[in-house]
Amino acid sequence: MAPAGHSINYGGTHASTTNYVYNRLGLFATGGNAACRAMFMGGVTRRFPGLNVGFLEGGVWWAAALYNDLFEFWEKRNRDQLLHLHDPANWDVEMSREMFDLYGKKPYQTGERFVENAAMFMKDGRIEPGVTPEFVDDWKHLDIEKKEDIRDLFVNNFYFGCEADDALNYTAFNTKANKFGVRLKAMFSSDIGHWDVVDYGDILSETYEAVEDGLMTEEDFRDFVFTNPVTFATRMNPDYFKGTSVEGAVDRLLSS
Repeated sequence: MAPAGHSINYGGTHASTTNYVYNRLGLFATGGNAACRAMFMGGVTRRFPGLNVGFLEGGVWWAAALYNDLFEFWEKRNRDQLLHLHDPANWDVEMSREMFDLYGKKPYQTGERFVENAAMFMKDGRIEPGVTPEFVDDWKHLDIEKKEDIRDLFVNNFYFGCEADDALNYTAFNTKANKFGVRLKAMFSSDIGHWDVVDYGDILSETYEAVEDGLMTEEDFRDFVFTNPVTFATRMNPDYFKGTSVEGAVDRLLSS
């Protein structure tokens, strides 16, 4: 089974008591971003490389931003880079204590709390010689050695359900912008049965507008409405579409 869903989080910046649209704008994207970040940074895709996870109704634009941001943060804040910039083992504790004693007393009022709590500060900031504290490495659950690892741990497992009228669906397939020229696994996953849908046909036809506007190719569109939904479901259960009207097309895709 491949888990998929969206998160409801009417709170924080989505907590207006008078305006539904204000709350709804970006709501599922915010929840999806938080869940995706937690799974990725928690090493879920590292521990379960065969697991597919779908984030629905929030679109994919936020995932494109998250995916690309991960590279920027890893470059600046991976373990080796942080230790290069600031290794706790190089902290001169005794000199710091002297500075607290010298400058932390009156009339230097702002420094008094350092003198009063010097033992606590020394304890919290000091480690055994040669030992790197766990809190230094935010990537410890991922075992990342190179940038390509970020790509593989993100792109291979995460799928993003998109509404037909989302103008930014094409960002999943923007190989010029996405690191390593990847195409994220966006899939058409619309709530066409919602109460505010007057005509199913109007909704379905909107999926193709990005192709007409030159933002997606025919190949992108096929992946969006067929290939990605199929691989999302069949990776965990190859017989998912057995007995359905698309069984033949799915079999041909999986055997190709």
